[in-house]
Amino acid sequence: MEYKKVCFLYRNKDYAVDGMRSALGLAVENMYSYGVVMDHEMDKLDEHNLESIEMLRDMEGEIFSTVEANVEKNALEPITLEEVGEKLREMTIIIPYGLK
Repeated sequence: MEYKKVCFLYRNKDYAVDGMRSALGLAVENMYSYGVVMDHEMDKLDEHNLESIEMLRDMEGEIFSTVEANVEKNALEPITLEEVGEKLREMTIIIPYGLK
């Protein structure tokens, strides 16, 4: 059985935390799940949301960010826009999450 790879793109900071929970939910359903916080600085995540990211990592997923402040403040993995493009080529499904 081939597992699906899903990547969420979070372009709106109002939906990023909710989208991270969605990534975790798909990982629980046996999908490789990733998220990318793009173009905005997030608030400091609370302990519950940081634990959710750790659970996602335990299931071989990851939350990345193109913004250095998110990497420093919330321990997200750094990624460049070029690397995002490369990552998307590996995905089965790409979800632009929370667009207005």
